[in-house]
Amino acid sequence: MDQPALLEMRGISKEFPGVKALDNVNLTVRPGTVHALMGENGAGKSTLMKCLFGIYSKDSGTIVLDGKEVNFKNSKEALENGVAMVHQELNQALTRTVKDNLWLGRYPKVGGLVVSERIMDQRTKEIFDTLEVKVNPKAVMSTMPVSQRQMVEIAKAVSYDSKIIVFDEPTSSLTETEVEHLFRIINMLKAKGCGIIYISHKMEEILRISDEVTIMRDGQWVATRPASELTMEEIIRLMVGRQLTNRFPPKTNKPGEVILDVQHISGKYTRLKEATFQLHKGEILGIAGLDGSGRTEVLENLFGSMTRGGGTITLHGKEVQNRTPRESIKNGFALLTEERRATGIFGIRDIRDNTVISSLKDYLVGGVYLSNKKMAEKTDWSIQAMHIKTPSQKTQIRSLSGGNQQKVIIGRWLLTKPEVLLLDEPTRGIDVGAKYEIYQLIIDLANEGKGVIMVSSEMPELLGICDRILVMSGGQLAGEVDARNTSQEEILTLAAKYV
Repeated sequence: MDQPALLEMRGISKEFPGVKALDNVNLTVRPGTVHALMGENGAGKSTLMKCLFGIYSKDSGTIVLDGKEVNFKNSKEALENGVAMVHQELNQALTRTVKDNLWLGRYPKVGGLVVSERIMDQRTKEIFDTLEVKVNPKAVMSTMPVSQRQMVEIAKAVSYDSKIIVFDEPTSSLTETEVEHLFRIINMLKAKGCGIIYISHKMEEILRISDEVTIMRDGQWVATRPASELTMEEIIRLMVGRQLTNRFPPKTNKPGEVILDVQHISGKYTRLKEATFQLHKGEILGIAGLDGSGRTEVLENLFGSMTRGGGTITLHGKEVQNRTPRESIKNGFALLTEERRATGIFGIRDIRDNTVISSLKDYLVGGVYLSNKKMAEKTDWSIQAMHIKTPSQKTQIRSLSGGNQQKVIIGRWLLTKPEVLLLDEPTRGIDVGAKYEIYQLIIDLANEGKGVIMVSSEMPELLGICDRILVMSGGQLAGEVDARNTSQEEILTLAAKYV
């Protein structure tokens, strides 16, 4: 590719206490192209982008944008100079409207003093019409599903008319239809001459959408290749430094008798209308469906984090109420939520606190005080078992990569020894090597006789790891399929049944 560079990052290094996050990394992005950035969790991808975007200050190296050396002090400066970023973890004003979030910090004003609602409405409509985003500009952000909030964030980045747009795991919360929509937006941006930096762990997306691919490992540059010359197997080998012949571990679990019987559950204030199903001992039960189908609401209903409208939950032959998460944990349920930043992690606390928070009673000595020794031992077990990349147990969890944060939360729930583990998008934003490890942990848990219910937007994941798959549509259970004898087409047909 002989096009002149739109962005050059040369010799970028960044060190945090106890860890060298970036070590002499190079990245070149050309106009009108999609440059994929790949690597395992903790490889340094997001750190590199935060150095570009002014969130982190690089220790050494140079950044050249459109022929001019830049060194942004903050994200506002980056945006004003043509660099926008769609973050993996949404950071939005949830109590404000869509249009407020879109124009926050740059409200259109009349006479430089009064905010013009009319101009704001007009510009919002223009952007949404151009991008074919069907979201109500007056809707409050907290009332919308994650996927729609993600599309608002994408529209906001595009609205800056940027030269470089960074997409960090943009499809992690999107359905297949919404992914296609995003790809149309990206192709439109390419046609305008934008340079796109695309971070994703989804191999099929990378090979389809990218022109060039840069692979990082342990904070270092490994390779940059044209996407057309790469295969999925070659990318995995470069990412993890070894061959990974199978995406999924062997299915060794053997479902037994029924342990959980769910009859006619519904949500009082949500879209969940009705669901009846059973979960067997040692079974991995998947839940598929389009966005808004009620998949997440099934898990939240079982865990007591939403108000139940009706129905019964019976565990080991005994009815349980699960009116609150506290009661559900006591009854042997655990829930890994979809949005780890909003409802999963305690960002300002360290890894140890985040690991032991749900099983504190296990570390009490004489019922009076907590044993630091026991908590340290269990946290160490979690770090080793989950292969969490961290300098120490005392590292703040928010400083870890998104995938490593997810591993901490999974380790937290495993320490509660749940009878029923509820997983909502458990591998969201996690690299292929770590995904394999998490799949193995899920299978190991099933081998111990536990029941697992897993919601996922990734169809191959459901087909590769589950025994049965429930399909939700329009808040109702549309059908049930055997994971070994079904197809993506059959699942999607059921998913559209009550839409």
